[in-house]
Amino acid sequence: MRSGSPSPRAVGQPNQVQEPYSRARKNPFFDGLLRAEDGTPSLPFDLQASLGSRNISRTMSDIGNTHTRNAHDSLTDIGNNPFLQPFERSKIDKTASFAFTDVQSLFSFDPNELIEANEKPPTVNGLTSPTSAKSFRVNRRKENLSTVSLPQSAASFYNGDSPEFEIVASCPSINKLNSFLKATKDEVNAGVPGRFLHVVMAQDVPDVGSIASTITYAFYLSEARKGDQICTVPVINMKRLDIRSQAELKWLLDSCQIDQSSLIFVDEIDLSYYDLFGSLKVVLLNGNKLPAKQEAMKQAVVEIFNCKEGESVYPWVKTVTIAEDSSCCTLVAEKFALISPEILAGQGFSRLLLAAILLDSANLCSPQCSLKDNYMATLLIHGAGRFGCNGLYQLLRYKMYDVSDLKVADILRKDFKKWTRVGKPDSAGSRMMASQIGMSSIGVPIAQLLDHEDTSVREIKYFQHMEKIRLLMIVSGYYDSKKNFKREILVSAESVELMKNLLFFFNASASQLPLKAIHQPGLGEEMQAFEIDKVTSRKTIERLLEEFGGTSKG
Repeated sequence: MRSGSPSPRAVGQPNQVQEPYSRARKNPFFDGLLRAEDGTPSLPFDLQASLGSRNISRTMSDIGNTHTRNAHDSLTDIGNNPFLQPFERSKIDKTASFAFTDVQSLFSFDPNELIEANEKPPTVNGLTSPTSAKSFRVNRRKENLSTVSLPQSAASFYNGDSPEFEIVASCPSINKLNSFLKATKDEVNAGVPGRFLHVVMAQDVPDVGSIASTITYAFYLSEARKGDQICTVPVINMKRLDIRSQAELKWLLDSCQIDQSSLIFVDEIDLSYYDLFGSLKVVLLNGNKLPAKQEAMKQAVVEIFNCKEGESVYPWVKTVTIAEDSSCCTLVAEKFALISPEILAGQGFSRLLLAAILLDSANLCSPQCSLKDNYMATLLIHGAGRFGCNGLYQLLRYKMYDVSDLKVADILRKDFKKWTRVGKPDSAGSRMMASQIGMSSIGVPIAQLLDHEDTSVREIKYFQHMEKIRLLMIVSGYYDSKKNFKREILVSAESVELMKNLLFFFNASASQLPLKAIHQPGLGEEMQAFEIDKVTSRKTIERLLEEFGGTSKG
């Protein structure tokens, strides 16, 4: 370029003088740290009084350039900032050090008090917005999660893995769900007069996926198929007492703020009564047929939701939804996304669906996990909260195997099944012998189960008596300190003769079930513990017990 040519700036702006650039933020929301007269930062609350003798160290980004700070001394006038007038300024030493592990102790509120705040709906031109009001409260956390190996996150960095307090926000979606649950239970208590009872029920498997899909799909049907002729009711296909042994399920329902008193369990409603009078309609989830003990109500089935492709279903059922290798709650979430997506925005509601999807798909890593599972898990990620998807999954898995807060009976009931087998005739040949056999699966060593309570042996016998079983087999599967899988069994028989017959049967089946006796004091002759010398599945043990039940005379 020639020396006589005008510069590009001079062409467009011949006489303009450039104003000095200032980075001062005009929005008072950004005036968090103010500067006192000596250049030290001032906080919008009395942090110095809360810190006491603690020291605070500041990062290089906090220290900054001293000359740059002096250019913004005008921001130190608190009186001109309406957002900071209620607070006091406090000066903090520049050479202090800060411990992030004790952040919560900086707050000066009484932890025993319940702090609540209400977020009112916004108003536009004097009219209230249709947005639901939301409330917040600060609770002391009831449990310690520090033993759970949660993934690292910003929340755990500042608050620790198990913060002492938690802020709980109300969820409009859950509020609506709880209202639905309460209304349906009131209707059932009144006998559902003049209406069909439209029951949504899953298989008799007490897992998170079955319970979550039962609740949410019944809620979906009530929203999508409104009518005066039917009363849609979710019925949990387990006894209410059994929920005490499902720590992960109980934690999830509490965390999602679901009113458990409004839930209806299968032992709280007589479905055969409604079936007898022809007013029962059943929507079956996660299977093609009703459980054997409920097979008598099969004519009432009108819809099957989430059954596998190729499975034979009742021929009179016209509405059938195929699973497509997806979690049942994935299909439910998809239906909500089509008719009422705002319901999925609630953290409690999305957490209920997300937890079921993560457990059904092994944290989205199972070979059966579909693209739709991944998509819906991403859509519902708000439900994971501060844990994140991985953290929520790890927490639920930890709860599944944590038995520290359970009684012995609850541990045995957690994964329990029983069956009846008719054996050979008695000595007189006049009647057949019915053998009641039960099997309980646990995830801890037999020795740990017996040490769980001072009266563990007595509690096991009491559980056997309450379940009315002649033979109880407790199957233990766990990993030892060397990461080797171990399988142990504890056998409790009704009589010494029955125990002898079982041991004789096991000796004859030694190739399938090689046993090594475990000495445990205080068991008696009717209870014995064994270690299985080879890796054996529970299905194999169950099959052998069924064979013994069909041949036993004891």
